[in-house]
Amino acid sequence: MLDADFFRRWMAATAVSVERGAERLTALDSPIGDADHGSNLQRGFRAVVAVLEKEAPGTPGAVLTLAGRQLISTVGGASGPLYGTLLRRTGKALGDAAEVGEQDLAEALRTGVDAVMQLGGAAPGDKTMIDALVPAVAALGDSFAAARAAAEEGALATTPLRARKGRASYLGERSVGHQDPGAASSALLIAALTEAAGE
Repeated sequence: MLDADFFRRWMAATAVSVERGAERLTALDSPIGDADHGSNLQRGFRAVVAVLEKEAPGTPGAVLTLAGRQLISTVGGASGPLYGTLLRRTGKALGDAAEVGEQDLAEALRTGVDAVMQLGGAAPGDKTMIDALVPAVAALGDSFAAARAAAEEGALATTPLRARKGRASYLGERSVGHQDPGAASSALLIAALTEAAGE
């Protein structure tokens, strides 16, 4: 079973991954976005770690809801609202339980991903974070490692796609051949689950 400590470790592991990957995320964002994806997420997840240390929520749902609110209030651009919605809606779906199972997390995360699709209007194949998150959620029922592999595969698979949503869509054909930065950062978020679980 997964308790509030696990979810705090997940957010902390994500923050470390974002710190390490910030330059790469910004480099991916450079040709098809605002070249600020890495720095925006860096600022956001630093703030998440700080607020979780200060407030120490006692349930998995409360950890993710607070993390999501913090991202919405500190991250500029589209990634703040999108990641914030993902975590907040996942947290709300987990409810007030002191501990949740991996299946509960998979179902709650699916609710979060659905909310992101609604907010951004993106579907799989549109070259967005959804391309990493949808396969990850589908694989999460098997294991964290399977979810991680599916997210990484989904993120890489955005490279040959033409962007149909977000800023990259303005480039049309020129968006082809570039990996989507949101899908890449989503893969980091999912990979951090395996670290939180000590796998």
